[in-house]
Amino acid sequence: MQELERIAARRSELDTLAEELAKQLQEVRAEREELVIAERVLMRLAEQDRAAEEAVAAVAPTPARVAGRAVLLIPHRSENPDEAALPADYRRILAIVRSADGPVQVRGVGEELGLQVTVRGKLEPLRAKMTKLADRGWLHKRPDGRFTARP
Repeated sequence: MQELERIAARRSELDTLAEELAKQLQEVRAEREELVIAERVLMRLAEQDRAAEEAVAAVAPTPARVAGRAVLLIPHRSENPDEAALPADYRRILAIVRSADGPVQVRGVGEELGLQVTVRGKLEPLRAKMTKLADRGWLHKRPDGRFTARP
């Protein structure tokens, strides 16, 4: 009889242990599911950060070397133009053209910038910058050589 009592007691202990283990297993599974969800969220956030960094890198001016000199590449205008991607002098040119009542000549922009417009050599670098802005979609170059801002 004593052996039957020991067996019953041990079975009771094991039943209690089984209940505790089942409860712990349920808690572990719930926590594991939460971690899986957290991992997915973090992966999505990391992908969004990477995409945002790539977008900024694609728009930001890219320094390059041409003939041993450092030059700044002007980005193409995108659907959401970000003028911050342009160097400061290009942003000033763009602002002058936008503030004009109509199409502007290079000479007029040069006057606004304070260049010596009577010296042809002083306007050629400005003309090159404005043409570059037009080639990249920031400005529109008309057939008569004047420039207008794109909407």
